[in-house]
Amino acid sequence: MLLALAASAPLSAEEARWNAPVAPFRIAGNLYYVGTAELASYLVVDPQGMILLDGGLEASAPLILDNIRALGFDPKRVRYLINSQAHYDHAGGLAALKEATGAELLASPADAELLERGGSGDFQWGDRFIYPPVQVDGRLRDGAELKLGAIRMTAYLTPGHTRGCTSWTMPVQVDGRARQALFVCGASAPGYTLVGNAAYPWIMDDFRRSFATWRKLPCDLFLGAHGSYFGLAEKRARMAPGRPNPFVDPKGCRAFLQGAEQRIEAQAAKGAMQGG
Repeated sequence: MLLALAASAPLSAEEARWNAPVAPFRIAGNLYYVGTAELASYLVVDPQGMILLDGGLEASAPLILDNIRALGFDPKRVRYLINSQAHYDHAGGLAALKEATGAELLASPADAELLERGGSGDFQWGDRFIYPPVQVDGRLRDGAELKLGAIRMTAYLTPGHTRGCTSWTMPVQVDGRARQALFVCGASAPGYTLVGNAAYPWIMDDFRRSFATWRKLPCDLFLGAHGSYFGLAEKRARMAPGRPNPFVDPKGCRAFLQGAEQRIEAQAAKGAMQGG
């Protein structure tokens, strides 16, 4: 009962801004944006079914379902739910989405544990940001390929932001040309203890391996868990027939990852100087 009451608490002003509804749209090819102003959610469509990446807040679930319907798709055709990170602002709506769609939920082993606990016992936040727990149907190994019809999505474990943070890649047709999309998981450590963290002693080792992975992955179509990562609103406003697709932004992707890595290394260095 305590978990349900906490999960249903009114949104803060910041959460309300994150969760502001936006009209869904086609990013490119068979890839659609169905999330909110800040909390990204993506729909990948094939005649054999659909894949939905991320569920936003608990309060985001109805908006995501409405967005899927507004595009002319039936949520019951979602075959798989996948998750980038098991924090409440990306996983809070998964339980409701799973119930509404009947889809299987797939997640990394480490984040699957957090999802099934509803966010409780998080190494950084404890029980502060809890959400409705959700049963995970399958665990994803690093490099696992998710196939549905012609859809091919590949999972890369990029931990640090969460222990099982998962980035995804997939080929997408953009203006008649095959491009590689990269969905960047959390590339930040807001308020984290990065040195001497008893709950996650190897956190910086994980972050460094994750940035090494991101540097190697193709990133033609730059996307991520938060709209602010990749300039969602500004790029959406620039979309127009006959113009280059603004979401094709490999330079912006590399600049974002470089800046994120520098900030985390600086945060760790500051923590080391302060004795952890």
